[in-house]
Amino acid sequence: MLKLYGGARSRASIVHWYLEELKVPYEFIKLDMQAGAHLQPEYLAINPMGKVPAIVDGDFQLWESGAILLYLAEKYGKATHSVEKRAEFSQWVLFANATLATGIFVEANREREMPRLLTPLNEIFGRQPFLLGNEFTVADVAVGSILSYIPMMLKLDLSAYPAILNYLKQLSERSAFQKSLGSRA
Repeated sequence: MLKLYGGARSRASIVHWYLEELKVPYEFIKLDMQAGAHLQPEYLAINPMGKVPAIVDGDFQLWESGAILLYLAEKYGKATHSVEKRAEFSQWVLFANATLATGIFVEANREREMPRLLTPLNEIFGRQPFLLGNEFTVADVAVGSILSYIPMMLKLDLSAYPAILNYLKQLSERSAFQKSLGSRA
């Protein structure tokens, strides 16, 4: 059975959400980060960086939330996609982790980056229910999780972005979201 390693209030909840969406059986191994469980040799053998999340799927080990999402989409996703569609998934997952998260959560960047990033996202969600059209995908888990953290963790006002607020409401009503990120709200 696939094992997901994470800690309280970590990006493991993003992977948790996607595993719930995919209905992949898994075991969640909660590491006591306060006690340094992520720095013990047993865990460092899985992720030498000592960060969470990480997964062990049979003999395969992988860390970094974006890489894990893309792996899960490829291995456990129901649809087969073209190389172009997989590249789009990668684009949005990388955007979420590198650009969106940094623009929102690094306070020195926030004032400048938040409108630059949220305005086009608001326009996209004003035209369609999900990032890539009418179908919920791994891109929505990646971007939606970072967007969901804004009201949860930063308590920032998103009223200037009504389509994003609608998107977040739609995501929060998903059963898999409620079992993972929703339990953090």
